[in-house]
Amino acid sequence: MIDTERVTRLAAGVKLLLMDVDGVLTDGMLYNVPDPTGKMFETKAFDSQDGIALQWLSWKGIQTGLISGRVSPATEERARQCHFSFIYQGHIEKVPILEEILSKAGVAPSQVAYVGDDLTDIVVMRRVGLAIATANARPEVKKCAHWITSREGGKGAIREVCEMLLRAQGNWQDLLRKYEAEA
Repeated sequence: MIDTERVTRLAAGVKLLLMDVDGVLTDGMLYNVPDPTGKMFETKAFDSQDGIALQWLSWKGIQTGLISGRVSPATEERARQCHFSFIYQGHIEKVPILEEILSKAGVAPSQVAYVGDDLTDIVVMRRVGLAIATANARPEVKKCAHWITSREGGKGAIREVCEMLLRAQGNWQDLLRKYEAEA
């Protein structure tokens, strides 16, 4: 059972949000599309509401990053659009990358939240302060999580995580006022 008070406490101290890509930022589907010469290239779809929420985190001083086993120009571009501080692709072994990011970001593991969906994410989830699984995550990943999103990866899971972090850190009401969503 999820301890929401504990999750809120952990989220209040997060200074860095890291995540996997396929199944987290995307729905996990990979599309092979022909270029004009007939050569195939891979692309994927990203949720626009995830994107704006990631930008809000950067406005509020929360760094973001990704660690992905796949290499994708689409991922690189999406990370740039969303102002990611750390972009690591082609790394199935994620612990050395986590350690490098911690050093560069100047944060403690307890100040990191990580969102994952598959077995390769568990090793990182066990080393950070707030471990989050997407609704579509493997059962083994969900067992390791402090919190599980109600939305699936690529379908608003990251938006949900961002809103939770912003609420826990007292920044959500400011955003509502900024967009005149609250009278």
